[in-house]
Amino acid sequence: MTTLREITALLGEPRFNWTDPAPWLELEQELGIGFPADFREIVDAYGSVEINDQLYLMHPAGHLLHSLGKFVSDDLDLWRDEDMVEFLPSPVGANPGELMPVATATTGEAVFLRVPEDPASPWRVVVQEFDSPAWTLYEMTFGEWLLAYLKGRDVTLCSRNRAPDGPFYAFLP
Repeated sequence: MTTLREITALLGEPRFNWTDPAPWLELEQELGIGFPADFREIVDAYGSVEINDQLYLMHPAGHLLHSLGKFVSDDLDLWRDEDMVEFLPSPVGANPGELMPVATATTGEAVFLRVPEDPASPWRVVVQEFDSPAWTLYEMTFGEWLLAYLKGRDVTLCSRNRAPDGPFYAFLP
């Protein structure tokens, strides 16, 4: 995909390069969805990482502390709590129009993928600012959103002040 090449040009060569689909298939069966191809491709390339000391991405084959499956399960429980539902534009879950939590940030944001109403439509990104009731829908795929973030554009998370010398990543311990 062009987006992964562009992300690699900014972020650096991926060193995880996962090829076994089993962890994805198991997680997708458990959740009842198939994650979008660009999200899977990026996470398969980089694995469980922290980008710019801010954004956490997790892989389904990660160990329990940094497992996408554990993260999604915990966040679905959190965002289904009656005190939290008012902070999002729609419920969390795997049904069309619902939000699937996929990433988080040290600066208090939660990143969701919105399940498309029509299976042929692209998934979109919603970012919620955990310390406020504010959320923003980005009419872009995850790859497009991540690329915008890496370029220093304001996509609720902003990397300019966190990566003044350019984007970088580190594997999660």
